[in-house]
Amino acid sequence: MFRNKEFKNMIIAAAVLTAALSVCGYVIGGMYVFVLLLILGICITAGFVIITKKRYDNIDALNAYLVKVLAGDETPDVLDQEEGELSILKTNIYKATSTLKHQKELLSKDKVALSNAIADISHQLKTPLTSMIVMNDLLKTEDDKEKRTEFLQTQSDQLDKMDWLIRTLLKLSKIDAGTITMKPEDIMADVLMEEVVKPFEIQMELKEIAYTSNISDIKLRCDKNWTVEAVRNIVKNCIEHMESGDMLSVSASDTNIYTEIIIEDTGCGIAEEDLSHIFERFYKGKNAEKDSVGIGLALSKTIISGQKGDIIVESTEGVGTKFSVRFYKTII
Repeated sequence: MFRNKEFKNMIIAAAVLTAALSVCGYVIGGMYVFVLLLILGICITAGFVIITKKRYDNIDALNAYLVKVLAGDETPDVLDQEEGELSILKTNIYKATSTLKHQKELLSKDKVALSNAIADISHQLKTPLTSMIVMNDLLKTEDDKEKRTEFLQTQSDQLDKMDWLIRTLLKLSKIDAGTITMKPEDIMADVLMEEVVKPFEIQMELKEIAYTSNISDIKLRCDKNWTVEAVRNIVKNCIEHMESGDMLSVSASDTNIYTEIIIEDTGCGIAEEDLSHIFERFYKGKNAEKDSVGIGLALSKTIISGQKGDIIVESTEGVGTKFSVRFYKTII
């Protein structure tokens, strides 16, 4: 504090002013006035020094706090309850550092998530790439035309898988980054489901899966293209877990709170321990197919959540699964 030039100048000015007033008091009123003014000046100067020292101590404490923040040390979250401009400054500094601390934690979590995602993507791409490398080596030495055709078909299938994986990951990354804006529009539920199911008609026929639709005149408010993508992934997941003779049924309902599409199957169902994880990226339950990537349902969840909706799933292993895709009329 005493190293501060302005503080020194103020002390000198106070001393000079006290001395001058004391001398004037002595000339005018004698020794009594001189002593009184001298004591009064000393008391005022001492009070000023004490108050200023307290302020400097608080500033030093704030400075030490900021040094800890800049050094990355753990910082205390203690706020004083005093009033005054300095306390307001302290409160705002604590708020700023708390925000920075929270942002740092989020960045750390994002780094971990990104690292895990890269590891998952690398793992998912490694399998088809390894298969293609093996097939390519076999093609170099295989003379049998049928075998070569078989190897080429295997490579083509793996390329399709990689293409689907990369496109799906790009869609997820765009939604996560907020670069995609959902464009809601009114669309009839039966029209939307017709577009969803159309690519699976031949597959269901070959697999002998019965399909029923019981959708009345229910209107949905959603982004048509992205919703088709989301519901199509759900239907695809259902068909993959169904056998010959199973049934896939679709219905819709409208309440005061939400409008929903209900997709039910009589497939193998989802194990209870997997039920809470099926929307996690790259998660594969015990009933998942060998070639399953575990990202389709994650994309569906992200798309519907991006429209302030939700997907509710109920399942009993060995009985079937029910997906409810809900679009809320008010944000809840």
